[in-house]
Amino acid sequence: MSSPRAGIASLLTANGVSMAGTSMSFLAVPWFVLVSTGSAVMTGLLAFAEMLPYVLVQGLGGPLIDRIGARRMSVATDLAAAVAMGSVPFFHAAELLSLPTLVAAVAIAGASRGAGDTAREVLLPQVAGPARLPLDRASGLYDGIHRLAGLVGAPAAGILIAATSAPAVLAVDSATFAISAALIAAFVPVAGRAGSGEKAGGGSYAEKLRAGFAHLRQDRLLVAIAAMIVVTNLLDQAYASVLLPVWVRTELDSPVALGTLSAVFGVGAVAGNALMAWVGPRLPRRLPFAISFLVCGAPRFIALALASSLAPVLAVALASGLGAGGLNPALGAVEYERVPRQLQARVLGALGALAWAGIPFGSLVGGGLAGAVGVRPALLACGAAYFLATLAPFVFPVWRRMERSARPGAEEEAATPPGPGSARGETMCERNSGTPH
Repeated sequence: MSSPRAGIASLLTANGVSMAGTSMSFLAVPWFVLVSTGSAVMTGLLAFAEMLPYVLVQGLGGPLIDRIGARRMSVATDLAAAVAMGSVPFFHAAELLSLPTLVAAVAIAGASRGAGDTAREVLLPQVAGPARLPLDRASGLYDGIHRLAGLVGAPAAGILIAATSAPAVLAVDSATFAISAALIAAFVPVAGRAGSGEKAGGGSYAEKLRAGFAHLRQDRLLVAIAAMIVVTNLLDQAYASVLLPVWVRTELDSPVALGTLSAVFGVGAVAGNALMAWVGPRLPRRLPFAISFLVCGAPRFIALALASSLAPVLAVALASGLGAGGLNPALGAVEYERVPRQLQARVLGALGALAWAGIPFGSLVGGGLAGAVGVRPALLACGAAYFLATLAPFVFPVWRRMERSARPGAEEEAATPPGPGSARGETMCERNSGTPH
């Protein structure tokens, strides 16, 4: 039986390994489609095919995770994603890879990740509580490892694409899914509570699903978080899956430059995360979160729209990454504080589905705008919309409930073991260097 420390370390390592691989495929897939077809619209359609199943499964899978167990679901979905992503280089080497085959592979991988991401989120408090990690610190640690993995994966992807091929990078991503499954199966203990395979309360699948959405609907702060992030995620998906690769392909024609941009953003994000891990517990949550969102969002779009060389875009990417480092620790802590442990699979899955609902359509928006008006006008339009969306925490009073003194059930805190959170409304601003597993 693994120790509590081994359990949390293995879960963090598994997530880091898989994130490194996914950040590589996040660059490799659009680059492969752009090189093969030259079409921004086709690039957007492929990203849509991956993210629509992700969002649907994430929103509807909470009761299934309760029934099967978070650990089993995480392992099973990692293995399914490993097979799906591994099929792409296999069929490519056999000269049998067609567009429908590629669409099917990324759709299966997207659906698998949708369930697996929610399952791992449910596992986090189960393994961090026994390890006695405080809520904010554990959330920051999880986010920091996530960012560090993306920082490693992004430049590695650019180098490997240039040296080998995009399908070869997807073979690496397949291996990271398999490693993640092995680590969780071997070292993360089975929890004897809801989400471990035991039925979390009575009722049918539909009743449990409704219970999760009902709890979310009653919490105005969580609804506000989801409402803002659905807009920013849509715009960030347009940026990361279509507009950025098209800009790099048009202006620089270098996969290494694409990886470098993501890596520089990752450096800033790791530094921002470290800063918030140090000073965050002594600061209020709302204002630093709001300022961070302003910094990490719209400036990236505007820089690409106005620049024709790499240097100024790299500078803005670094500053945006610093801002992104202040988002996840605050969001994760707020969400775990406001959702009862027995409802987390359902409520966090519902929150994730709402927050990520715009992502599949973001790829279509990015591809459609770039094809219709050109990449620079599309970047300006998306940047303006992003700026307006990130004004919400400054304007609406409900965001004041982010503060620690405003959390529900604070008087019962002593009765509930603490656990970390990773924001189920995790923003694309935080993940533009790679889609997390």
